[in-house]
Amino acid sequence: MDVISGLTLAAPAGLNAYIPLLTVAVAQYFGWIHLDKSLDVLGSPWLIALIVGLLIVEFVADKVPAVDHANDVVQTVVRPAVGGLLALSASGHAGVPPVVLVVAGVLIAGSVHAVKASARPAVNVSTAGLGAPVVSTIEDVGALVVTILALLAPWFAAALIVAAVVGAVLMVRRWHRRLSRPGST
Repeated sequence: MDVISGLTLAAPAGLNAYIPLLTVAVAQYFGWIHLDKSLDVLGSPWLIALIVGLLIVEFVADKVPAVDHANDVVQTVVRPAVGGLLALSASGHAGVPPVVLVVAGVLIAGSVHAVKASARPAVNVSTAGLGAPVVSTIEDVGALVVTILALLAPWFAAALIVAAVVGAVLMVRRWHRRLSRPGST
């Protein structure tokens, strides 16, 4: 795996930490990718089972208004940490100091998470909570697509991430403006 793959894997971790982590773990298990020796444990069956369990909890919690907010608070630590780990997964082949990859992965995943966590309350308020499962499902599908692209076409995944972040920032601004107008309470 190369540096661009590692860094682009950090972005979907900001939406759902366990989708890219599980994908990398399964790919390592089947030998589709080869991680640095220190990260071989990701492909172990017991760790894959643990990630699947955490993914199920995240998947359900993120679909329920109010619970999704509590989940985002907990994930404020988890998502950036997983982003750093996934960026580090490219270190064996990168020639880039591992600490640089970890910091970049934490910042990328943390930024995506910040946009997501900022947008979700606006979605919940503006849709009376009905939008939470829809938006969460879109985020999960997006995380899966970007994860697969990060492994197969990392430069395309990077371009897609930049476009998605710009679009998300513009959408959050629009929702905040709409909610802050007089008479919109």
